[in-house]
Amino acid sequence: MADWAGLLAELVAVRGAELNRYGFLLTGDRAEAADLVQEALVRVFVRPHRSWDLGRLEGYVRRTMLNRFLDQHRRRRRYALLAPRAAGPEAGADHSGPVADRLQLLDALDALSPAQRACVVLRYYEDLPVAGVAARLGCREGTVKRHLSDGLARLGAALGTDRRAPEEGGGT
Repeated sequence: MADWAGLLAELVAVRGAELNRYGFLLTGDRAEAADLVQEALVRVFVRPHRSWDLGRLEGYVRRTMLNRFLDQHRRRRRYALLAPRAAGPEAGADHSGPVADRLQLLDALDALSPAQRACVVLRYYEDLPVAGVAARLGCREGTVKRHLSDGLARLGAALGTDRRAPEEGGGT
């Protein structure tokens, strides 16, 4: 069973940085992203399979990360109902151009619901079609389109733009 150890090492060496970026886009925090990747790897390799290849394995790890991210948000929401949040210190404005734009984008992503954020990340970062996002999330295409529409509208409002995503299928 040492073959799984080699596969794990290869996955981390070849795709580890990309998995961390994916986790960062989901969570918005580097430490949480690293934890998400670690936990997904542990969950996947608890029961390694002989027939895994690197591509299928990475997809399985990404799916595990997505599921864990959504589960964590459900738990946090329940906790927030039971215990009030303590207000943190407000961050000062950052006037360094692209860094400020990035922070604004991350704040806008944080304002999305977990389902909206997952749909936006899968659609525009993973470059999945709407049908692929629906399959990944286990919901209908109409639900994905609604989450994308609402999420993009919220992002546009937060970023001061009024652009919507291009239509799927080229309609009017």
